[in-house]
Amino acid sequence: MPAYLISTIEITDPAGYEEYRKLVAPALQQYGGKFLVRGGKIHHLEGQWQPKRVVVVQFDSVEQAKAFSDAPEYAQAKAIRHRTSTSSVIVVEGI
Repeated sequence: MPAYLISTIEITDPAGYEEYRKLVAPALQQYGGKFLVRGGKIHHLEGQWQPKRVVVVQFDSVEQAKAFSDAPEYAQAKAIRHRTSTSSVIVVEGI
């Protein structure tokens, strides 16, 4: 069953965040992740949720998404993301 890693991100250090962008793709690909949404323009329709940036990554399973999130290959990029942005990340099962 596919799984979707969904992140909302507010970048606080744009120059530093560029390093994250360079490092994340190779680690993501190693774990079978595929960007579906990567910071496109947001159109608010309803409710109070108004994220600055949304990223959606598809994996083959929840287990693969979790493995990516915890991977040593992603650790450096993750630390940079934590230092250069405020973010929330969830994984949801697809159909």
